[in-house]
Amino acid sequence: MKYDEFCQRDHFNQEEVLALGHGTLIEDPPEGFVTRLPIPPMLMIDRVTHISRKGNKGAMTAERDVRLDDWFFQCHFRGDPVQPGCLGVDAVWQMLGMYCAWNGGIGAGRALGVGEVDFGGEIRPYNKTVRYEVKIVRFVSLPASGASLVIGDASVLVDDEEIYTLKRAKVGVFRDIDYPDYPKHSPNSVGGKTGE
Repeated sequence: MKYDEFCQRDHFNQEEVLALGHGTLIEDPPEGFVTRLPIPPMLMIDRVTHISRKGNKGAMTAERDVRLDDWFFQCHFRGDPVQPGCLGVDAVWQMLGMYCAWNGGIGAGRALGVGEVDFGGEIRPYNKTVRYEVKIVRFVSLPASGASLVIGDASVLVDDEEIYTLKRAKVGVFRDIDYPDYPKHSPNSVGGKTGE
């Protein structure tokens, strides 16, 4: 699809979500556009059922089908398979990074934190669908640096029951921090503390 169409869409199916992860969804990306979702097995959403903006606020809903053979059930834990709660948090961060890209953010996404997380339930192998509902509290674009920042509150539901809540999850999209020549040693091949 064309970049302009990407920025106007209000939903994305599984094929499109995977293509965004692989960097093949957009035929004419703007220079510096590297924002991607993770690819499986780290990709924690199958489809985006709703995405919208109203000024610097918005909303996003995504779903993931629970699979009996999900990789994390094999190791977390033997005899007590449960999806790690941190993967639900990561799904929200993935969505927020996509929201930045959908709003014109150019660069690579990074999780910046979360103010508060409450776990009140769990995801087991015979659940069916996880739904992530994110309320965008604030989106900011910083044209001088090319960066963008999004802050959102979220609910994670399994089979229509709310099991986690997140307050003030934050993601930023930044230029020139990607590492496309992995595993070659190059300027962005070593991490550490980011700028002040």
